[in-house]
Amino acid sequence: MVKIVEAAIQDCKELIALGKSTFVNSHGHSAASKDIQEYIDANFTEAKLLPEILNKNCIYSLIYLDDSLAGYSKITLNSTHPQITSSQATKLDRLYLDQNFYGKDLGKQLMHYNLQLSQEKQQLGMWLYVWKENQRAVNFYQKMNFKIVGEGDFKITDTHSNPNFIMYREY
Repeated sequence: MVKIVEAAIQDCKELIALGKSTFVNSHGHSAASKDIQEYIDANFTEAKLLPEILNKNCIYSLIYLDDSLAGYSKITLNSTHPQITSSQATKLDRLYLDQNFYGKDLGKQLMHYNLQLSQEKQQLGMWLYVWKENQRAVNFYQKMNFKIVGEGDFKITDTHSNPNFIMYREY
């Protein structure tokens, strides 16, 4: 059985562990290991996640399959970007699955959940960054009706950035 719930404070440690492992699996080969570790150390901590979990415009969601945590997402409401014309757009900051849960349609279910949640919050579209070399993710977002609207760099560290597409889906 699939269950999707909004993350709460008590989920922080589990979310940090999943965030670290899924980031390494998805991006670990995109930069030197020291850069990847620096990014993880800066972004997957209680000090970083707790204020985000408490922020009403930032929503972390957890997806479970048969009571096992399979993945998570993070959206930020009313997030602007120069290439997105609407000020009422949601940014999909993260959508990751543990690789043991690939091929079970969980990413699609989590994406639909976030799209519906975003629309319920009176948002007019959703945008995201996706690493250009992650063809699996680019294809996934295109199947979910996102269009490439630009390019930008995703900063891993002060000395390393990855080239990304900016993708947008209007509702």
